[in-house]
Amino acid sequence: MKKYFVQNAPFIVPTSDGKLIEEHHGLATTRNAEISIAHMVAPPKWSEPYQTPEFDEYTYIIKGKKQFIIEGEVIILEAGQSIKIEKNTRVQYSNPFDAECEYIAICQPGFDFTKVHREE
Repeated sequence: MKKYFVQNAPFIVPTSDGKLIEEHHGLATTRNAEISIAHMVAPPKWSEPYQTPEFDEYTYIIKGKKQFIIEGEVIILEAGQSIKIEKNTRVQYSNPFDAECEYIAICQPGFDFTKVHREE
């Protein structure tokens, strides 16, 4: 039995906002509830509703810039920077800029739509 797994077929999460989400490890791909790792590309002018997830989220910016509003504080990260946002923190993610933003998101425990608590 192998003690490793190479992910060659990430799950492409269906979206309606132009954002690419490729989950490499997590509930949708490997049934792993402990952690999720996703490659994402947010188009220019993209944003999500505010949310208060029940998981820690780490983000590493590969290309472009991404804006975070964390409990009212605006933070902008650029390529080469990363952030950890603790669970049960109200946050809004967006790319209000003119170029796409490519990044890696890691959630622990793994991302779960029932635990993200997006606002309407």
